[in-house]
Amino acid sequence: MRMSATLIAAASALALAAPLHAKTIAVAAGEGAQTRLQEALILAAPGDVVELGAGRFVLTDGLSLDVKGVTLRGKGMDATVLDFTGQKGAGEGLLVTSDEVTLRDFAVENTKGDGIKSKGADNVVYYRVRVTWTGGPNETNGAYGIYPVESTGVLIDGCKVSGASDAGIYVGQSAGITVRHSVAEGNVAGIEIENSRNALVTRNYVTRNTGGILIFDLPNLPRMGGGNVRVEDNLVIANDTPNFAPKGNIVASVPSGTGIMIMANDDVRIRGNTLSGHYTAQIMVVTYPNAFKDPRYNPYPRHVQVGYNTFSTGNQNRDTLGRLQADPYPAGAFPKVLWDGLGGTQVFAPGAGLTAINLNFPKQGAGLDQAKPQPFDLPAFTGVPPMTAYVGAPAALDNRITP
Repeated sequence: MRMSATLIAAASALALAAPLHAKTIAVAAGEGAQTRLQEALILAAPGDVVELGAGRFVLTDGLSLDVKGVTLRGKGMDATVLDFTGQKGAGEGLLVTSDEVTLRDFAVENTKGDGIKSKGADNVVYYRVRVTWTGGPNETNGAYGIYPVESTGVLIDGCKVSGASDAGIYVGQSAGITVRHSVAEGNVAGIEIENSRNALVTRNYVTRNTGGILIFDLPNLPRMGGGNVRVEDNLVIANDTPNFAPKGNIVASVPSGTGIMIMANDDVRIRGNTLSGHYTAQIMVVTYPNAFKDPRYNPYPRHVQVGYNTFSTGNQNRDTLGRLQADPYPAGAFPKVLWDGLGGTQVFAPGAGLTAINLNFPKQGAGLDQAKPQPFDLPAFTGVPPMTAYVGAPAALDNRITP
């Protein structure tokens, strides 16, 4: 049977894409785990699987992976634990700097720095990975749990992070991002998307952090202009942990009791979420508060669309009322959206009737002492530019998390 030119070309492309001699490198817990595991990560070839056995890997230094297309796989996030309690350096537990890497089914505990960081690593997958600081909230914990940065194509699925002194799950300066089916609990920020575009944050459980979900844009970073972010169908519950970020960190200014916070970002859609138990704000839309000199930077939130979400009733937002010394609302009736009023009318709702509180700040950088709060009915979506159709990680990344 003769093959068409198209079939021949497709077969050739498949052969080139598939590793010819992919292998599995087994690494067991026990004596010498540090050396044996790092050696496996160095010697792995594209397409190889470094398979971690069950047990606790006692490690004293960070690990690194710089080989394209490698999978690091354990026996489960509660069965395979990389224990960095005795780590001597202050760096990450695991640093990934190569593309097409899959990290799955293991845990990282008690790193001195970030838990797992991938930098400049495109099409990276974090699947059923747990990062924990077992001593609970503490400013000496590492800043970030799961930390992909400067990447195109990021999938974070089924992960758990707790105890990070900055953000549990953080994606920065990246594009094509999906964070789903994950749990962020007891961090300063539960999930943070920063200076990134085309991000989907969906079906996560975010609880007992200082702030639940944060969508930020900051100045003076290599990649600017974050936006086109969807925050959909998440459970954002009782994010009330006192802020334990080290002083000077931008998230040190996030007030405890914040559900979803949008700051200086563009084209953000918030819909289908369930929010409950936030005594500062269920949804907060604000301007970057600090002085800056970056001419590329826009400090104002733009085109923030607050769709149909479910809000609990009860004694919500009372701390905000106390600090504003203004309580025109009966218990439980405080507006679910808090906006600082800057940047023009840039916060929208599906239709009339969703009331926000407009703080009426006089300028960027103003504080609560200058606020003149008043109820504000969010205008309808009319005239808001449509969001880009493609949002989230490339669909091909899903193929790497099938059994």
